[in-house]
Amino acid sequence: MDNIAGTKSSLSWAVNISVVLLVVLWLLPTVGLLVSSFRTADQIATSGWWQSMFATQQNLVLRTADPADARVQQDGHYVVEGNLFGGASGGQISVWGTSSTAISTYNAGDTADLGDGQTLTVQANGDYVWSGNADQLTGRGKRVFATAITPPVFTTHNYETVLYSGSGTDSMAKAFFNTLTVTIPATIIPIAFAAFAAYALAWMDFPGRGLLIAFIVGLLVVPLQLALIPLLKLHLQIGIGKGYLGTWLAHTGFGLPLAIYLLRNYMAGLPRDIIENAKVDGATDFQIFTRIILPLSFPALASFSIFQFLWVWNDLLVAKVFLIDATGETTVMTQQIVELLGTRGGNWEILATAAFVSIAVPLVVFFAMQRFLVRGLLAGSVK
Repeated sequence: MDNIAGTKSSLSWAVNISVVLLVVLWLLPTVGLLVSSFRTADQIATSGWWQSMFATQQNLVLRTADPADARVQQDGHYVVEGNLFGGASGGQISVWGTSSTAISTYNAGDTADLGDGQTLTVQANGDYVWSGNADQLTGRGKRVFATAITPPVFTTHNYETVLYSGSGTDSMAKAFFNTLTVTIPATIIPIAFAAFAAYALAWMDFPGRGLLIAFIVGLLVVPLQLALIPLLKLHLQIGIGKGYLGTWLAHTGFGLPLAIYLLRNYMAGLPRDIIENAKVDGATDFQIFTRIILPLSFPALASFSIFQFLWVWNDLLVAKVFLIDATGETTVMTQQIVELLGTRGGNWEILATAAFVSIAVPLVVFFAMQRFLVRGLLAGSVK
């Protein structure tokens, strides 16, 4: 009875669990990147993103206020008082010291003798009292090395730096709009050309149609890198050079074979009766294409749009060959992240934020249109 068509398999629970696990594994890196983009550099360096909701122990370098601004006279000597965490809820200090090689010399609440009558007392909540004479309490504030249990802290400062800093090194704002300028036309143009070509190959009879379809399928296996340099030389010879137009044409050429293949398979699977009835009623090929084929082919069009959009948005190679110039005015987000790796290689909070900004739009596009993805890919595979 288990093999009867329509009965539910006894292993369906295993399939469901496997799917859930695969989805979780796929989402974990993205969730980690999102959480890290809201954390501070100290927290990223001392704990994983999965510990972001819990208090963590960190070794901190803190500093008292500058004596020139904060010192007051008490009983014949000067005192600087304040909080090492700036008055915010910075955590609880367990041990501290005045040297980076001995950060556990004193416990919270102890008083350190700094010599010549100068003392420093640090409490568990970060309150301190630094006392001495006028000659000792000068210059910058005193450095304190402490081990503290710090509460979870989330900040939007990373996004302010990446999006609104105005710095040509850190800001992703200009690169974001440059990427949109490249991606939107490079997605629309191949769809427009491929839709016409797919209809012709699916429903119009002309000599050599079979050979043309075979040639297009063969182009799917041609390596992208094989055509980069010859195509760049052609652009330079005809005066296009490096710019948006050349990048749009390059992405169009590289994306057309897959687009035509997907759309042709989908259109060939549409009911023939609809096409023939429209021709009997006197409809032209253009009217059939615009009023019947295109509305029915929306899943396939959306499927290719997802592929093309993600490919162009995440592209670095084509942009470096056909777009990147010396001034950096046309730098795309993938190139900007590469530059951040050189200038901000140790600032993981900035890199995580920049990376999540670059994947935010593809995530929105994918989840908004993913229901059309499978329908478009499977079109024409079963008769």
